[in-house]
Amino acid sequence: MPRLALLRHGHTPWNREGRIQGRTDVPLDDAARAQLQGFCLPAPWDSAKVWSSPLARAFETAQIVSDQHPVTDPALIEMDFGDWEGRKSHDLFADTTSGFRHIEDWGWQFSPPGGERLTDVKNRLNRWAEALTEDALAVCHIGVMRVLIAQATGWDFDGPAPFQIKRNRLYTIHIAKGSWQLEDGFTRLVERGL
Repeated sequence: MPRLALLRHGHTPWNREGRIQGRTDVPLDDAARAQLQGFCLPAPWDSAKVWSSPLARAFETAQIVSDQHPVTDPALIEMDFGDWEGRKSHDLFADTTSGFRHIEDWGWQFSPPGGERLTDVKNRLNRWAEALTEDALAVCHIGVMRVLIAQATGWDFDGPAPFQIKRNRLYTIHIAKGSWQLEDGFTRLVERGL
């Protein structure tokens, strides 16, 4: 049963402004690059195959922390947030026509206006993950990570998530067709030179 370690990309200007990025290809900011330069992957993940979303923020994060050229796959691209991309959540809440609601109220059938349905994200990710034959590390996006971890924890996007996703941490899932399991806790990236 292969293991899949997930790592969220570093900060971008839009992250810091609270904007929804989705598939908009916003690069890392200089502060994120500087911070990431101080980290590398812990063993055994430092010798695993490294995958990345094709978006620059994930690809560059993967390159920096792994010292490898990651393999990109479109399955790992962030969810398409449609009309919400580039907007701030508090502005969307204030706009009663936006359809915006908290992720805890989505359910698997939800899709942002003009965006991608969660079940479609799930299906493309499952095809990719269940084709893995060896341990792998994927640098991707919080939306992708939520969908993958939701399946490993039984969360259905209805009510509070039973997990938190933070940067510079690896979250590991044991992948088996029809039966996924999230390892307890997380593994921190290692400071270079230690």
